[in-house]
Amino acid sequence: MDAREEALRRAYGHATRWLSSLDDRPVPARASVDEIVRALGTGLPDGPSRPADVVDLLATACEPGLTAFPSGRFYGFVIGGTEPAALATDWLVSAWDQNCVMRAVSPAYAAVEDVAGAWLLDLLGLPGDSAVGFTTGATMANFTCLAAGRDAVLRRAGRDVARDGLAGGPAVRVLVGEDRHITVDLALRYLGLGRPEPVASDGQGRIVPEALRGALAAGGRVPTIVVLQAGDIHSGAFDPFVETVRAAHASDAWVHVDGAFGLWAAASPRYAHLTAGCADADSWATDAHKTLNVPYDCGLAVVRDPSAVRASMGLQGDYLIQDASGDPIDKVPELSRRGRGFTVWAALRSLGRSGVADLVERLCRHARAFGTGIAGIDGAGVLNDVVFTQVCAEFGSDERTEEVLARLLADGTVWISGSTWRGRRVMRISVSNWSTTDEDVTRALAAIRRASADGEPLH
Repeated sequence: MDAREEALRRAYGHATRWLSSLDDRPVPARASVDEIVRALGTGLPDGPSRPADVVDLLATACEPGLTAFPSGRFYGFVIGGTEPAALATDWLVSAWDQNCVMRAVSPAYAAVEDVAGAWLLDLLGLPGDSAVGFTTGATMANFTCLAAGRDAVLRRAGRDVARDGLAGGPAVRVLVGEDRHITVDLALRYLGLGRPEPVASDGQGRIVPEALRGALAAGGRVPTIVVLQAGDIHSGAFDPFVETVRAAHASDAWVHVDGAFGLWAAASPRYAHLTAGCADADSWATDAHKTLNVPYDCGLAVVRDPSAVRASMGLQGDYLIQDASGDPIDKVPELSRRGRGFTVWAALRSLGRSGVADLVERLCRHARAFGTGIAGIDGAGVLNDVVFTQVCAEFGSDERTEEVLARLLADGTVWISGSTWRGRRVMRISVSNWSTTDEDVTRALAAIRRASADGEPLH
């Protein structure tokens, strides 16, 4: 066999061994950065190496330092695994090596993105003629949507940002809930809009409609963006979209919804009520690597008015072969990029409508099981209403909660991280992986009980 085929076969072997180890291996990494550097070696070779040997060295040196993110027992962040059809398709994406920016250059990719985008809009209950862009992740999806919103509200005020820039133009006011995700602030910083104005949230992190109406009234008719949230990172709570979207539009504001993991509630008949009114917004961001479980990296930026996102993201060049009907390049910031639409199509085609709904409902069922199980542990308490896939728990004091978290990580059965919510240290559980089973949850709860049992403190 030639060098390429041999390298691919070696990679396949390492990949399948890694995946088959997930049920039994400890979730935390077992080697440090320094140990992996020593295993890899720091000197650049003077000459070439056999590709298969390079694959073997990388896999062997790195495997002890890998965290089992794809495991059904990883709950530390809102990180999904990789659904089988999407994983296999991602291997094809690398082999096909398409630069997925123009219809004329990669008709296959453009066709798949068109189909997958239409399926997404249908599943999420969003306007069918919206533009769907495939970005690196939810951060850049927020960036893309907020760029379209920024430019749109400034156009209403007579400012052409593409031509004249921001300097000397009207200020843009951005209203956000107190509990918005930090990536919203990051995207606003990238866009030159600075810090947003926080609006009061309730005890579950939902923006308070009365507070939003008051903030809108106090600002007059200046160009305004309102950012709402589908799925709080701690509680999983959803903003009251019907009231808030109506209030924002009454003030001529652009409404953006950050739905990194929660927007997928709309795909489930059982949980769609959480997103009631969400479809009346102007833009939406989500991350397909979270609830949908496709490989990194894959965010989705949806904008109701395709011309708005094209005005912000589109570009022209004499050497480009552009299509009058629009190209993938018109909806995202990157020029060179992977074929993310292929993996989204594969996941959706594999799951089907009922499979996506079942995935969402299964994740929520596991979260409820965590809430019930932790509530039954002496000295523990669940602090949020478990409405979606997030659970926040505490163990009597900040110090005790930290001790339980440290014991849990040392145990290795699961990875669950800590956070600070409402001024208290918490154990934050995010159920996001398609492969999590009832047995995984049972094992996780047993590990939490062991970690919270009386014993010598960890120091």
